[in-house]
Amino acid sequence: MTDHAWNPLLRDQLTWHWTNQLRARLDGLTDEEYFWEPAPGCWNVRPRGTGSAPVQAGSGAMTIDFAFPPPVPEPLTTIAWRLGHVIVGVLAMRSASHFGRAATGYDEHGYAATAAEALDQLDTEYATWVDGVESLGESGLARPCGEAEGSYAGYPMAALVLHINREMIHHLAEVCLLRDLYLHAHSRKEAN
Repeated sequence: MTDHAWNPLLRDQLTWHWTNQLRARLDGLTDEEYFWEPAPGCWNVRPRGTGSAPVQAGSGAMTIDFAFPPPVPEPLTTIAWRLGHVIVGVLAMRSASHFGRAATGYDEHGYAATAAEALDQLDTEYATWVDGVESLGESGLARPCGEAEGSYAGYPMAALVLHINREMIHHLAEVCLLRDLYLHAHSRKEAN
């Protein structure tokens, strides 16, 4: 068996998906799609003071809907909400904990008011995360995640990298599916 370095293999799992299946599918995302609510009661990113969720987090003109604990069943989330979650909760907070990015959280983040701004934020946080993982080298993948990661505290960084890969693939596939649903729902309306 040939020896392989784990760091490039772990990064490739995410970067391959990003490059070959995901990022191009997000090109051309419109503001209408970004904020579209496919069902009543969706959680979304909204202008400050216009949401009805128990928690409306954010530092700027836009806030993201939340509840702690979340209701059962949880509300359907929009593209804007899912991108906000990926940008902040999946990527930025982890990069802040492990790779020197400025501290942030759901309350501190300035949520995007447009699809283009959200995609710029996503691109920036993705690049920061991938560069951070690369900076770990091989030995850094074995170090414990530490207290910032709660239930992952005692696990090696490799476990966190795999978790983030799953989160990115999972949530961004949902974004692509919502884009497909939007396209098909609106093309039928226009045909009638």
